[in-house]
Parts: sequence; C-alpha cells; structure tokens
Amino acid sequence: MPKKVTKAIFPVAGLGTRFLPATKSVPKEIMTLVDRPLIQYAIDEARAAGIREFIFVTSRGKGALEDYFDHAPVLEQELRSKDKKELLSILKQTNMESGAIAYIRQHKALGLGHAVWCARRLMADEPFAVILPDDVIAAEKPCLQQMVEAYAETGGNMVAAMEVEPERT
Repeated sequence: MPKKVTKAIFPVAGLGTRFLPATKSVPKEIMTLVDRPLIQYAIDEARAAGIREFIFVTSRGKGALEDYFDHAPVLEQELRSKDKKELLSILKQTNMESGAIAYIRQHKALGLGHAVWCARRLMADEPFAVILPDDVIAAEKPCLQQMVEAYAETGGNMVAAMEVEPERT
C-alpha cells in the first residue's frame, strides 16, 4: 500500500507575465477570483485532499504571499472587539499550523521542473502533490482529491492534464 500523500509543492516563483500589468505589483497568486485569492482556492483543495504540509517555491517579490499566510493578531483582535465573527472565521482560514508551511527560494526562473527540484530536500522520498494555483479546476469532487484517492489505490505517478488549443500555448 502506498504512503499517504500529505505534502504539496506550490511553484509560485513565476513572473506572472500572463497577468501583466497587474502582476507588476501584486503576485498573481494573491489576485482574487470572486472572493478569494487564487492561492486560497489551491490551499482549500489541498486541505480537502488530506495535505498537511505546504511547500511554496517562491522568488523575489512574493512577500505578500508569505504575509497572506501569516497570523494577523492585531486584525484578529480588532475583529473580536467588534464581534465580527464571520470575518474572523474567514481570516482564520488563512492561518497555517506552526511547522506546516515552508518557503523555498528559486533564484532563477528555470521552469516548473526546476521549481519542484528546488523543494526536493523537504520531500524525503515521500509522495507529494504539485499544485499550480493559477489553474483553478471546478469539479464536484476536487481534482486533487480524485488523484490522491486514485494514488492510494494504485500508487505510481499521476498527472492531471487538459487539452489546450495550440494558439493558447
């Protein structure tokens, strides 16, 4: 029986050129889709699939991403004092358990494979997922959950793919 998948790599070091000019000042992972940043959709999907350790491969200019997952005690206290329980609950979704999150710096933009390679020491021969936060897949059962369940049954390597017209590549 294969080991359980509990780790995920989030390669977020890219320049975000498809989202220019907005990504000139805001990391694309922090850009919102409806009511949440893209990265929150990815984290929620990972948590639903049983992921408990989150490894972000970052680059220069991604401080907002780290701040997003950091605790905000002043803001939390303000929300508590004003009895804004719903907002406090939403804010807590961005908090990570101590030791559950790591940041690795990718110094040169050498592609997705290199980003995964940069995180290799934290994987320790364990199965892991690679989640691309700018690919949001709407499904009744989240894509990653389907993959983790299939892996638990069969083991081996898995890739989720979709067909893209040549002119969009």
